[in-house]
Amino acid sequence: MALRSAGSFPGREQNELANPLTQLTRAFRSTLAVVILLSCAVNVLTLTGSWFMLEVYDRVVPSHSVPTLVGLIVILVVLVLFQGAMEYVRTRILVRIGAAFDEAFGRPAHAAVLEMSLRTMRFDEGGQAIRDLDQIRTFVGSPGLIAFFDLPWIPIYVGFCMLLHPWIAYAAVAGACVLIGLSILAEVLTRDLTKSVSVLGAQRGAMVESARRNAEVLHGMGFAGRFSEMWNDVSRDYVNRSVSLVDRATAISILSRSFRMLLQSLVLALGGYLAIKQEISSGAIVAGSIIAGRALAPIDLAIANWRGVVAARESWRRLSRLLALFPERLQAFALPKPEKSLAIDGISLAPPGSERLVLSDVGFSLSAGSGLAVIGPSGSGKSSLIRAIVGVWKPAKGRIKLDGAALDQWSDEARAEHLGYLPQNVDLFAGTVAQNISRFAAAPSSEAIIAAARRADVHDLILNLPQGYETKLGEGGANLSAGQRQRIALARALYGEPFLIVLDEPNSNLDAEGEQALAKAITEARSRGAIVVVVAHRSQLLASVDLVAVIAEGRLQTIGPRDEVMARLTARAPSGPPLKVVSETGTGG
Repeated sequence: MALRSAGSFPGREQNELANPLTQLTRAFRSTLAVVILLSCAVNVLTLTGSWFMLEVYDRVVPSHSVPTLVGLIVILVVLVLFQGAMEYVRTRILVRIGAAFDEAFGRPAHAAVLEMSLRTMRFDEGGQAIRDLDQIRTFVGSPGLIAFFDLPWIPIYVGFCMLLHPWIAYAAVAGACVLIGLSILAEVLTRDLTKSVSVLGAQRGAMVESARRNAEVLHGMGFAGRFSEMWNDVSRDYVNRSVSLVDRATAISILSRSFRMLLQSLVLALGGYLAIKQEISSGAIVAGSIIAGRALAPIDLAIANWRGVVAARESWRRLSRLLALFPERLQAFALPKPEKSLAIDGISLAPPGSERLVLSDVGFSLSAGSGLAVIGPSGSGKSSLIRAIVGVWKPAKGRIKLDGAALDQWSDEARAEHLGYLPQNVDLFAGTVAQNISRFAAAPSSEAIIAAARRADVHDLILNLPQGYETKLGEGGANLSAGQRQRIALARALYGEPFLIVLDEPNSNLDAEGEQALAKAITEARSRGAIVVVVAHRSQLLASVDLVAVIAEGRLQTIGPRDEVMARLTARAPSGPPLKVVSETGTGG
């Protein structure tokens, strides 16, 4: 049976994504109908054993008919094999529904994690969404969910018990009430523990990842042991709560299973008593016990898998909330390639998750071929401005435009085609050098990759690597020096000849040769009409630009031609008045 994939889902509007269960049910409505029909067949065929007992005790034994017994055995074998086949098919379908769910919501969940990291700076929660997705996928094909398909058959089994004798039905109903009470108890005793175990597990994993990323600092600064102790405290709490959770869930599960086994035996005894009173046949004794046990089996199975049920429910809630808060962006209208200007229209900016402004009323514009160096003291807001220009942080006020179109009118993919970005903290990804330079394009151009490497003057360096452009890099480019990583990241920023190139302290790890290559790359980019914005802490890069902007205390102090601004800064006395914004043609304060 063909299952519908992500492409079969209807449009992902925010209100639809707010409830993935509803979305999943709609997309797989026909498939779930088949699962329900298979569940009906399985539950009907489950009565085969009871029917066989009735026939053997009430028909074969009194008649002493061996041919009848053989015929019943043949029918029994066929029905049991058919029941097994139906259960196998049902499980396979549910497992594939789980896989299709992962395919349909995996990409939106990953995109939402990235969006959450950018807008809230809560990097430690990113892995939780993927774990939630795995938890849901696993649960969909688990016995815990199958039990819920069997629960509606409890009244039907009780009805069969009623046909045998009302007291057998009453015993089954009483047993069902006790097991339902145990399931409620399981919910009460495990709900809070399940939540805390999930939170502590995420915190535990985040601390491991943080230690892995900063292993050099931990060991170099001598507090690796103290950090390990902190992790051990969290881990101990996690393990203790996990043990408590397993203890409670196991105790309730064993109690439930033991009660069901006891009840089945008591129903058998009740059947014996009724047979003595000649109110039921001898075959009904065993049949009643089997049917009563089968009536309680779905509840028992649900209790046994209650931990998975609660975990999947919590995962569903978290994932639904995440997808509702950060819905997948729809494809923006295709705009022409920018080739004229970059305009910053009075933006004010606060870091994600904070209300404190780090930039206030910053405004200027740049025309094609301009090169702007942004300078200022540490913490003045230079990197914040860079993050806003590339669309990573959203302004609280004002807009940033390319050729008159605000950045949010471009999709991330479309904007990236015209944007080159080198962040302050350079990071490469696991993959080949060529893949990193081409930004992992599906069908990258070898000529464009080499051209970008040549513009960054890193072509010869790459050729000296073990496999050249096909050299595989570890996560973060760990097998390269800081300078090599920065120069390859510069080639990545220059790939495809973008119109806007934004560089945040691009020479922080470069030697003299690397700085010369960087200056040359900036000059060449400007000569072809690109706009270059660079945060500079060293004066060597100023020769490559024609404009300088000074940022201090979150405000644009001045912007104008390089020589004029630098002369003013040099001549300004420490006690002099603050610099004023200079408006020029093509620039503005």
